[in-house]
Amino acid sequence: MYYPNLDLKYRHELKHYVNYHQYFTIRQRLRPLMTQDANANEAGEYLIRSLYFDDINNTALHEKLGGVRDRVKYRIRIYNGEDSIIHFEKKIKMNDVIAKVKEPITREMYDEILKGNYEVLNLPHQPLLYEIYHAANNVLLRPQVIVDYVREAYTSKLGNVRITFDKYMKTGLNNHDIFDPHLAMVDAIDHKFFVLEVKYDEYLPDYIKTALQLEGLVRQSNSKYVICRKLGKENSWEDQ
Repeated sequence: MYYPNLDLKYRHELKHYVNYHQYFTIRQRLRPLMTQDANANEAGEYLIRSLYFDDINNTALHEKLGGVRDRVKYRIRIYNGEDSIIHFEKKIKMNDVIAKVKEPITREMYDEILKGNYEVLNLPHQPLLYEIYHAANNVLLRPQVIVDYVREAYTSKLGNVRITFDKYMKTGLNNHDIFDPHLAMVDAIDHKFFVLEVKYDEYLPDYIKTALQLEGLVRQSNSKYVICRKLGKENSWEDQ
């Protein structure tokens, strides 16, 4: 089940923590060099909320904590709390590069999945959904945690670069309904820190590299999924 697809387009991904001063400085450098994401609101931001899945053995969690280089994660993702765009995604990490596969699902399909009815994913003509359907039946892939944050994004066609600042990360703990209007959220990381992500294809242009000055930043060691899973830990092994 967990095999990276060698035919996909893989990209480099660098993650760092930045404090507000670093964020403000880097953002001011990037604005004249890059284009702000067209999907952002007037403040240049949009809300991302994801429901992450894992199997009965918590494979995604253990592989990340164990430093396994080739691994995958499954999630349902929405934007700005709306149900007009809902994607089921598979994020693949192979060595030091990443790729993403996604398929749209309807709100009705989402509601059935949340009820535990995975037959709505029994769609052989949609390979990703069909894969998730088999994972739900064979290794009991199930919802685990909600991850929620505000994203500010910049893009550049040269190098196909995408730089994002993810702010105010929260988690829904044991509630798995991303559309619940009464969803209680708790902070996942100190709001004094943001997550800077740098994604690019074959190369990162020198002028962007200079603007970022990544050498002085702290690398992010844990994924958003792991950070939020640890907040909702119920077993001692999750601290290992």
